[in-house]
Amino acid sequence: MEYAQQRALGRQAPGMAIVIGLHVIVGYALVTGLARRVVEVIKQPIETKIIEEVKKPPPDLPPPPPPPKLQAPPPPFIPPPEIQIQTPPPPPQETIATVTNVKPPPGPAPKVYAPPAPPAPALPAVRKEYKATYCPKPQFPRQAIQHGINGSVTAWVHVTPQGAVTDVEIKRSSNRIFDREVIRAMSECKYAPEAVGFIGEYEINFQLKD
Repeated sequence: MEYAQQRALGRQAPGMAIVIGLHVIVGYALVTGLARRVVEVIKQPIETKIIEEVKKPPPDLPPPPPPPKLQAPPPPFIPPPEIQIQTPPPPPQETIATVTNVKPPPGPAPKVYAPPAPPAPALPAVRKEYKATYCPKPQFPRQAIQHGINGSVTAWVHVTPQGAVTDVEIKRSSNRIFDREVIRAMSECKYAPEAVGFIGEYEINFQLKD
């Protein structure tokens, strides 16, 4: 118990010493007149000065734009005066009093020019039974022998200027059974060369002998 009281007194000792010191100073000031001097100093007027704030110069600004040019307003629109032109009246139309169904006579037909037809090529001369340098004799068909058929054939042989046969044309035939053999034999004929070609006409008879 006593130890606790001693610790509390030890903690309060500095504060008590400060209070006693203050009382001593105040008493000394009263005795010596120091307090009066302090009051006189406080009573003296206090000089105050107003210090203006230094303003920064404004930054360089671009020059203001020039004022816009004012254009003169356009002149007022004045419409042109209207000019009325009188048009002449249309001519009177003629009316047809009568109507007819008779057609007018046809005009002449237009002439159509047609080019002349080319002349027909001239046929070579026809030589009957013209003798060839070589010409085999047609054989009697076996079918005609079996059936006992007789007949005759007329043939045209087309010959070139060199003497060769180009075509054998049957002009007349009593029975078609003989045509093939005539064409075969006459196609092998040879003729003497001439200045122009020709047609040789031949008649071949087929007769069975007793």
